[in-house]
Amino acid sequence: MGNLAAFLVALVIVALVFEMLRRKKLREKYAALWLLVGGATLVLAAFPRLLNIVAEMVGVQLPSNLLFAMSILMLLGVCLHLSWEISVVEDETRALAEEVAILRAQMEAIAAGVADKKAISGTPPDDADSRPAPTSHHHSEG
Repeated sequence: MGNLAAFLVALVIVALVFEMLRRKKLREKYAALWLLVGGATLVLAAFPRLLNIVAEMVGVQLPSNLLFAMSILMLLGVCLHLSWEISVVEDETRALAEEVAILRAQMEAIAAGVADKKAISGTPPDDADSRPAPTSHHHSEG
């Protein structure tokens, strides 16, 4: 009965991953890991003696200990990968925030310059004066 429950849980995981992929809620690189987990669970549920054989080959006394150790290693790998992804996204966010701040300062300077011209001359600026000045897009890392 336990094998049937494990098999059904694995089928649900695989189906859920495919549905999330179809709806673009999960990226392919993450789906591969979860499909691997679901597939391994399906294999172990279909052939429960396989875990005993692998545990004997590795030298682990209880097959459940091997299963827990492999699960912990997998979760540590997922945590490490997600920490790396977060670091990359933080760096990209910081660079974008700096770019937005520079662009905002340039827009405010342009707006202030146009307003000053209007106040001094008493006439509305022509089209050339109201266009933003060309800017260089130098991006520095660090």
